[in-house]
Amino acid sequence: MLNTKNISSGLATAIMACTGGAVLIIQAADALGLSRAEALSWLFAVYVIGGALNLWLILRYKIPFAGAHSLTAVAFLSASALHYPIKELAGSFIMAGALIAVLGATGLFGKLLGLIPKPMLDAMLAGIVLHYVVAIIPAIKELPIIGILSFLGFLIVPKLNKAIPPLLGMLAFGVIGLLIWHDFPAAEAAEFSMPHWISPSFTTGSFISISIPIAILILSNDIAVSLAALKKNGYNPPVNKTVIFSGLGTLLVGFFGGHAVNVGGMMTALCSSDEAGERKSRIWAGIVCSVLVIVFGLFAGAMLVLINRLPSAFIVLLSGFSLAGVLIGNLQAVFSETMYRFSTLFAFIIAIANVSFFGISSPVWSLLIGCLIAKVLKEGKPKPVEASSV
Repeated sequence: MLNTKNISSGLATAIMACTGGAVLIIQAADALGLSRAEALSWLFAVYVIGGALNLWLILRYKIPFAGAHSLTAVAFLSASALHYPIKELAGSFIMAGALIAVLGATGLFGKLLGLIPKPMLDAMLAGIVLHYVVAIIPAIKELPIIGILSFLGFLIVPKLNKAIPPLLGMLAFGVIGLLIWHDFPAAEAAEFSMPHWISPSFTTGSFISISIPIAILILSNDIAVSLAALKKNGYNPPVNKTVIFSGLGTLLVGFFGGHAVNVGGMMTALCSSDEAGERKSRIWAGIVCSVLVIVFGLFAGAMLVLINRLPSAFIVLLSGFSLAGVLIGNLQAVFSETMYRFSTLFAFIIAIANVSFFGISSPVWSLLIGCLIAKVLKEGKPKPVEASSV
């Protein structure tokens, strides 16, 4: 049944998706020279259709998926797609979705994921999550009073009432601090815009330069991370179908200028973790998140006015505190494993480094190099027991 842990995890996950992700899209749209109407169409498409996709996956498979779109793909577009017109961008997004769907239909992605040992997935997830949690410290330095209040709410409120999860305490105290000590800037006029259909243009150049990198980013930074988190938390997600539906969703939103629709990595990790309540009720965290993501997309113009009035450091605090429990669980799983030592250590370090080589992101390198080291050092195989002499 729905409870406070489900609600707080779903709420925090939705806020993570609808704050930094939305701001990144607006910044990317400005860099690409898109109109305000085109930017709002982009937001509408990826949040409404992205939330609906994840909600459908939850109800269909009874698994706590969560997501909307790919943040890393947006960041890539801001730097690498500045000279492409909107029709060619739409075409490249559609081709990226088709490429992802094909990889899912062939089953290749699922086979590769099945070869990775669980401790390696734990190490990769721990390295990624660590970035968010460590960011709490500079955020508290930037907003000392609000940060300390948030920290106290996270620690104290659950002690006063065990029914209230730490994250809800953090959010309550943090909002109180914002209302008392933060000077909110003047609000802009809210805008509403329906999505615009874009006639795509397909070119070989945009497929190579945009479609392939976006597909790689979605598969490695989002889908792989989300599936790894679900497996780590005891679920058996339909790997190939998850990839196929994320690809088809991305293909669909491309016609409205949207860059991607997919299951989210950190969002699914949070909604499927112990922080979201008992295992059988965690789908409610995903449902809460998905519904809020859809509502955000429907009223994206008005919601952006609210987001722009919040200090960015507060969003960082929320993300860090929401993933603290996930980090603890992953670290315990990694360093309690005795059959894998150096391989999980290096997988963890590479994920922390967050450095890409040859267009391939750090989560993928983390898993590849970790598995290679395990193979070379023959980790993961039980040592033969020597016969004792009489």
